[in-house]
Amino acid sequence: MLSLGCSHGDDSQKAKAFSRRGILLGLSSRRRGPVAKSQTPSWKLHALLSAGVLAALASLFFLTSDKIEVLTYSDFLKQVEDRNVADVAIGEDVISGTLKTPLPDGARRFSTLKVDQPLADRLSQNDVKVVGSASGAWWSALLGWLVPLLAFYLLWRLASPGSGGLGGLMTVGRSSAKIYAETDVKVTFKDVAGIDEAKAELQETVAFLKDPASFGRLGAHAPKGVLLVGPPGTGKTLLARAVAGEAGVSFFSISGAEFIEMFVGVGAARVRDLFDRARQAAPAIIFIDELDSLGKSRAGANLPGGHDEREQTVNQLLAELDGFDPTVGVILLAATNRPEVLDPALLRPGRFDRQVLVDRPDRKGRKEILEVHARKVALSASLDLAEVAAMTTGFTGADLANLVNEAAIAATRRGGSDVTMADMSAALERIVAGIERRSRVLGPAERRRVAFHEMGHALVAANVPGVDPVLKVSIVPRGVGALGYTMQRPTEDRFLVTASELRGRIAVLMGGRAAEALTFDGDVSTGAADDLQRATEVALDMITRFGMSEELGQRVYLPPANPFLGQLGVDRPNASEATQREVDLAVKAVVAEAFERAKSILAARSAELERGAQLLLERETLTAADFPPIAAQDRRAREAA
Repeated sequence: MLSLGCSHGDDSQKAKAFSRRGILLGLSSRRRGPVAKSQTPSWKLHALLSAGVLAALASLFFLTSDKIEVLTYSDFLKQVEDRNVADVAIGEDVISGTLKTPLPDGARRFSTLKVDQPLADRLSQNDVKVVGSASGAWWSALLGWLVPLLAFYLLWRLASPGSGGLGGLMTVGRSSAKIYAETDVKVTFKDVAGIDEAKAELQETVAFLKDPASFGRLGAHAPKGVLLVGPPGTGKTLLARAVAGEAGVSFFSISGAEFIEMFVGVGAARVRDLFDRARQAAPAIIFIDELDSLGKSRAGANLPGGHDEREQTVNQLLAELDGFDPTVGVILLAATNRPEVLDPALLRPGRFDRQVLVDRPDRKGRKEILEVHARKVALSASLDLAEVAAMTTGFTGADLANLVNEAAIAATRRGGSDVTMADMSAALERIVAGIERRSRVLGPAERRRVAFHEMGHALVAANVPGVDPVLKVSIVPRGVGALGYTMQRPTEDRFLVTASELRGRIAVLMGGRAAEALTFDGDVSTGAADDLQRATEVALDMITRFGMSEELGQRVYLPPANPFLGQLGVDRPNASEATQREVDLAVKAVVAEAFERAKSILAARSAELERGAQLLLERETLTAADFPPIAAQDRRAREAA
């Protein structure tokens, strides 16, 4: 793994070292959008609503076709006195009725404003006309019918699927899975590199989808569910799409979080709808990404604070998996980087029958992945991707894709015609250490302290067996808080680390603080804050997880960490106060021993420390070729002597 020793300012955040990068698989950059499914309302429903509106308008027209004359209240009283009123309808505010003899304009129907008689007499005595109100006009009745109809129609249109107005209110239980048609999934296994074992595991799934009859000739059936597990960035989603593209079937893709809503029962309805749609499109593949957000263990779900909606959704998913017919041709793929939180009922045989590990690639896999991502990049003839693969131990597929892109950007920035090894190195430094911050100008005293600090890391690394050799030392500020950095490059992929090698790593981390203590008469600075944090974490793991303490014995004091995401939650031993004190003392002793070891190495090579720091102040960046005492071969020569 690439590692980094950094010195930090006291007012900056800790720049975490690049100690362990994720996983990897070569991914193609080709992507296809989901097939746009028309979800407009049926034309029959449109015709029915239009006919209803027209019928309402026609009826209102015929009902209100008689002309209504608006009379003043005094004229109304005159018509009453002349016995010309046939009938009246007295409302709260309006009097309407029919005249026996039509008015000069031919109108028989009339309306007038209802007025209290004492008020009418007083107004009449003062020559004030009381004008009637035509509240019963035909257009008023029309609006009374038409406005509610239009409001209902608009609400229905906004709530219909695909409208975007109210988010599909009328289809809240419908699955929002993106559907990729058979011709849209162009990714195949040729576009996936670095995970040969995972591809081989999924070949049987592809064979079943292509030819279920031949696959089951001996009575075997394909697994109902395949769970892809692995760290983030390893290409689990792309691998699932490659299975669909290889088999040439419809592909339903959805995230586990999209099933969960605030309404109880919605998630279960969406699960039913998703599986129903997949059965109709069979043969098909259902892919649920981030399954842990949907299928978390139901243990304690009924306790206060439990999530009934999530539990119902998990129950429905279990029921759908139980009801799977292996001959239908629908296979469920899921991906997660937290398999330890999944409900045990999901992982039993008959549901997710097979778990496929999408792990970090080895050196050969990284080279294949780089070749996939470099297809669209103009590479220099002198650039050796095998050398780049050797420099990127622990990188994931996403990391390598980013590395190639950053290298292409660096080449474009300098005006080059192709990507060279120098561009790859610059991109690697940018990813690992952060962007250069030459605007952060350090004073002479600070620069000198940082130079001794970083040279202390480099010299200790060159003189401790079993640690990664130094690639580069720099005092150029980078990232959020790194005032300088020492970059180490592993010589090979490592899967086991011994206790002596872990102690050596802690000694290298303490080399910066030891160099400051020797050079400045014990007056140390805050620059070793991140080194101390990392050294303490390594020592704590040695004592509490790996049983590497004679005093505390061969036992574990902390629960196992997530294999893909690291430790989540508890970081203190689950033990008595006396045992916790022993753990603290053991961690303190390991770090103190490493510090004294680093001091002794630097004290014996004080001349090299002084010369290297001065050279670093002059050039700002040094490699092993620029200063042989930090070279790996120089260390091996001293060990042989």
